[in-house]
Amino acid sequence: MLKPEREYVRKLVEENSRINARDFLDQRKIEIEKGIYKKAEGSALVKFGETVVAVGVKLSVEEPFPDAPNEGLLIVNAEFPPVASPEFEPGPPGEQAIELARVVDRGIRESGAIDFEKLCIKEGEKVWGVFVDIHVLNDDGNLIDASGIGAIAALLNAKFPKYDEEKNEIDYSQKLEPLPVRKIPIPFTFAKIGNKILLDPCKEEEEAMDARFTVTIVDNKICAMQKGHGGFFTEQEVKNMIKIALEKYEKVVGIVKA
Repeated sequence: MLKPEREYVRKLVEENSRINARDFLDQRKIEIEKGIYKKAEGSALVKFGETVVAVGVKLSVEEPFPDAPNEGLLIVNAEFPPVASPEFEPGPPGEQAIELARVVDRGIRESGAIDFEKLCIKEGEKVWGVFVDIHVLNDDGNLIDASGIGAIAALLNAKFPKYDEEKNEIDYSQKLEPLPVRKIPIPFTFAKIGNKILLDPCKEEEEAMDARFTVTIVDNKICAMQKGHGGFFTEQEVKNMIKIALEKYEKVVGIVKA
């Protein structure tokens, strides 16, 4: 953002206004469409205003990690194609994509969203691997929340086949089973501009912000936090952001479950 545009956003915030006329603690409209990829085990398309993210879930039989021989695997990847934003460049994932994948991964993992023990086929030898692929289709800010919600929506949509241990192959003849998702983690991202805190920053607000804070909530508890973009938050500001996220959690969960 050019400096005059950045200063315009900051001036609006100083005057207790936002560029899209939302209240400081209002989220944009969240829309979710599940089952968009027919060849994926689970998928979801999430819209946060003009921000659009597609998430696909693929499952495959893998060897477990040595320190978790009876648990399935979780791998989260994020792709930022140039068509989604003029800031994105072709090539391997950049720092922003890596951070996004890590924040989403941490929210799923630390919340205990998936019962990984139920994804064990044969302890120490075979488990189901859950691969979550995030594709940014349009970046108008707050990719973390859109991607985190997209990921859990796609996981709730996912189903997997049985594995025939005698034949040592996947058995598609039996009824598909839902992925063992037992909790719904929801990330909430805030931007600090001057001395004001804004929930769900759009792209212009992100480019004008001094600091960013994400808290992931599950069952009305904190399961993960992430600070980014330099700057700082006071202890009271962090407490207030957590309180706001806790208050909004059930409403967003209702949207995800619908």
